[in-house]
Amino acid sequence: MSAQQALDLGGEAVALSGETDFSGWRAAARRLVLADVPPQDVRWVVERDVLPPLTPPPCGEVSGREQEMQPGTFNVPRAFIDLAETAICHSDPQRFALLYRVLHRLRREPDLLAITSDADVRSLHAMAKAVRRDIHKMRAFVRFREVAGDGGPHYVAWFESAHFIVERNALFFVRRFAGMRWTILTPHISADWDGERLAFGPGAARADAPTDDGLEALWSTYYASIFNPARLKVKAMQAEMPKKYWRNLPEASLIPGLIRGADRSATEMIERMPTMPAPHHAKIQERHWPRGDIADAPEERAETLAELERQADGCRRCPLWRDATQTVFGEGPEDARVVFVGEQPGDQEDIAGKPFVGPAGRMFDAVLAEAGVDRAITYVTNAVKHFKFEPRGKRRIHSKPNAGEVKACRWWLGQELDLIKPDLVVALGATAAQALLERPVPVTRERGHVLMRDDGLRVFVTIHPSYLLRIREQADKDAERARFLDDMRKVKALMAA
Repeated sequence: MSAQQALDLGGEAVALSGETDFSGWRAAARRLVLADVPPQDVRWVVERDVLPPLTPPPCGEVSGREQEMQPGTFNVPRAFIDLAETAICHSDPQRFALLYRVLHRLRREPDLLAITSDADVRSLHAMAKAVRRDIHKMRAFVRFREVAGDGGPHYVAWFESAHFIVERNALFFVRRFAGMRWTILTPHISADWDGERLAFGPGAARADAPTDDGLEALWSTYYASIFNPARLKVKAMQAEMPKKYWRNLPEASLIPGLIRGADRSATEMIERMPTMPAPHHAKIQERHWPRGDIADAPEERAETLAELERQADGCRRCPLWRDATQTVFGEGPEDARVVFVGEQPGDQEDIAGKPFVGPAGRMFDAVLAEAGVDRAITYVTNAVKHFKFEPRGKRRIHSKPNAGEVKACRWWLGQELDLIKPDLVVALGATAAQALLERPVPVTRERGHVLMRDDGLRVFVTIHPSYLLRIREQADKDAERARFLDDMRKVKALMAA
């Protein structure tokens, strides 16, 4: 609507030079309110779009924050000036009329702004709040993309603002990115900073902005790596980052997938989080670890397994003793025909102080019984006598012992074999095979075979029963259990040989 069209409708028409012409509105409002012109008799129109000065007060911001509309007249509360400067950036065409209506009422109701239930006051605060929110969104969601320029790199961003906030926000970006050349394109107006001068131009279209640059992939990788699924609240996220901004954000394409996988990621993150062992672990540990350190190995060799177990109870040959609850020594008769060697004790074995009593141990016992192997004439032990684990939440997750830890514990395994003198040793898994043969052994290739040590001891290689527990598909699990049962039947045949 033009000023002439407004006059034709009756009353007085006020033409403003732009959507954020606060100084024009203020001058007209001052004149009108002193003449006591009723709000319903004023028509506010934006007659033409005039670009703001090169370095404007942001969106009508007044130097010195005037408290009066004119000396010698009524005082205008500072709160009204603040609200007016912000609310005039709103996109509602009725904002000028609302501002004048509140100003006109303030002359007779000086405490009007304190009446929060008043409809005009509520509307004014709602407009100011919406503008401030849009300002925040622009600062949060503007993404610059590099384009080639004659004077070096130039960075261009596209932002779809809901209100007329570019002038008000421009100086923020000047301060934040003073050292680079940038342009922010919006449908209403565009801001350009060449490193020295801020200038404004006409609005643009989304197609005028670049779609990506060489940093997009790097930024997306960074965004995915810092995403915290445990703090995800989808409704709150979409309230703070509405979907209308997503298409302008390089990381937005990741958001649906991150949301879908949030529950699983949060669980995995919690499981990886280190925690202290349960209190009862420390109490059991105190009973088994004497105060002070002992020698790496006893000076005298043990004559019996019971004596060897007492010596191993205070082992400090590698650092694993510090976190483990206790040494988990072997178990079985001293004249056992066959010795089964696993990798290390698990969580339940560490607490109980006995080998093969956890889920893998129960699987092992069931398969031995099915194969006809008499457990009473077997000895079970581990290549490493302490539980190595990673704390994850309230759980302690098995961690594979390294070569140094296997080597340090080989002394105890050697003493066990020297005292028992078995006919056959079964290596349950790669760690046990390495400890027995002192070299890496490919279990997949050597499974079901008997390997001979230099001292003549036969070593039968197979998998560890815990492998069966990790298979997800039931058909695969049944097939592998059948293979393991076949291995144990071969062990029974070797025992008789």
